[in-house]
Amino acid sequence: MASSRAHNLYRRCSDREGSLPRRSGGRYLTAARRGPRPPAPTPADHALRELMVLSRALLDTPDEGEILRLAMDHIAAAGPYSAEAGYLKVDGDLVPSPRNRQTHASAVNRRVRELAGQDGPVTVPGRPWGRALGLRGLEGLHGYLVVTSRSRPTEAERSLLATLVRHTAAALSVAFAYRCQREDALELHRLRDERTALQRQLISVVAELRYQRAVHALMADVTASSGGEEAITRALHKLTGFPALVEDRFGRLRSWTGPSRPAPYPEPDPVRQDEMLHAVARQAGPVRIKDRLITLVRPHGEILGVLALVDARDEADEHTVLALEHAAAALAPELAHLRNLAEVELRLHRGLVDDLLAGTDEGSAYARSEAVGHDLHRSHYIVVVQWPNRTADDSFAQTVGRAASAVGMRSLLTRRSDHVVLIADDRPHARALYEALARETGTRSGTIGVSAPCDSLDDIPHHYQEAQRALEVRRHSREHYGTTFFDELGLYRILGPGNDYRELETFVQEWLGQLIDYDSRHHTAMVETLSRYFDCGGNYDETADSLAIHRSTLRYRLQRIRDISGNDLATVEDRLNLQVATRVWKIVLGGPG
Repeated sequence: MASSRAHNLYRRCSDREGSLPRRSGGRYLTAARRGPRPPAPTPADHALRELMVLSRALLDTPDEGEILRLAMDHIAAAGPYSAEAGYLKVDGDLVPSPRNRQTHASAVNRRVRELAGQDGPVTVPGRPWGRALGLRGLEGLHGYLVVTSRSRPTEAERSLLATLVRHTAAALSVAFAYRCQREDALELHRLRDERTALQRQLISVVAELRYQRAVHALMADVTASSGGEEAITRALHKLTGFPALVEDRFGRLRSWTGPSRPAPYPEPDPVRQDEMLHAVARQAGPVRIKDRLITLVRPHGEILGVLALVDARDEADEHTVLALEHAAAALAPELAHLRNLAEVELRLHRGLVDDLLAGTDEGSAYARSEAVGHDLHRSHYIVVVQWPNRTADDSFAQTVGRAASAVGMRSLLTRRSDHVVLIADDRPHARALYEALARETGTRSGTIGVSAPCDSLDDIPHHYQEAQRALEVRRHSREHYGTTFFDELGLYRILGPGNDYRELETFVQEWLGQLIDYDSRHHTAMVETLSRYFDCGGNYDETADSLAIHRSTLRYRLQRIRDISGNDLATVEDRLNLQVATRVWKIVLGGPG
């Protein structure tokens, strides 16, 4: 497009300044109408006018490549010349023009580079005269114009060629200056944009640092004030504007600051709580779960609690995340301290309870109980807790202690290999502790045994056995899970640890020996059938259902039991002895085998 504009300009200037007089009606205008005819222009005048037109076209062309092509295309305006080649200097190298002739291009290229910026002759076959002319400006060499001629040019023609070369070089200087100016303007614009971006970034960094310092200072003040979890959630709410809360690792609320607190706070689902903790633990930093932004408080890798912001509209930004992370860092030592206190208290409790269960002197026991804030002068109950799906470790012991506190039980606590023991200062509720533990553990498959009231420290070991016996009776009854009190066992109080097993074995052998032998020889279940029959109160349908057999099969088995044992189930004495024998066989002697 720039080349087309230059050619059009050249044609317009030529028409105005160097064209012949136009004809009117097919004739030349007469001298009478136009006045005296000027002298006819000489070839030199015509060449000068063409050079002037070309000069204007060159100077009006902003592109260096277009200037070189325009000079090559109109080299004949200076004389009997041909443009053999043209070069522009780009980044220190001479770049050939697309208009260069290809016939002798390699030889011409080699010769131009040999001149190293100087003018010099160029030999082209068929051309008696050839010369490489440097296009120079104040900035240095802009390129070369290689010109050849079929005849040796006259002095005037050489002068015109030199003029064309100077005008081309001047046009290149102007274009070069324009390009530099444009590049400088673009660079200046880029630098201004970069400066603006850096200024904005600096402002953002300064603001970020100020916010970080403010958050750090506030959390440091909160930690130093020993305000605990409440102070941390208040500070976090103040910084972010969102409701802030702390939960323990089981999902129970410890602290809430801000509006919209649920009342009552929802009971956690242990399975979902564990899934949530694992999901958050796998991520780095706070994690959004539903309407909450959650981070874990876990010094040394152990999860002690959950710190969260309620963000229902998803408006939290990087400043909110920063504040949440700083608050979690401030909360970690607080929860770790509470955890350490709980562990120390648990160890003190365990040492005291272990001694009480084994038997210890009253003076020492009373003094130690006062040191841990428990009154042993009252009547107490021994409570044994067993959850088959939970190992009786410190974690489960703390769970039991937390559940006992939640239902209002004041107690001392220790653990054994497969169960946890509490010494409670009041009779536990029939279901409260069991239900609380079911919620804490997420399963109802647990058993609790409670002793009779204990009025003397010396009787604690004996009452511990009572609680164990109550637990064993519950575990071997039809309803394996729940709470059983020793003083409600009735006959079952004699069917447990502490009795003479030889006498019990003799009693069982006397009443069930023949059935036991029959079951062993024929791989049947007569004793179990009889036990289930008594457990179901003699109800045929319930017994058949519990054994997963047909009613007629049950009738057959009961008849075989009568035949094998020689005992009549219709006789009150036989029925009582058989029922007790099956209980002893099942609970004390371990049932089949």
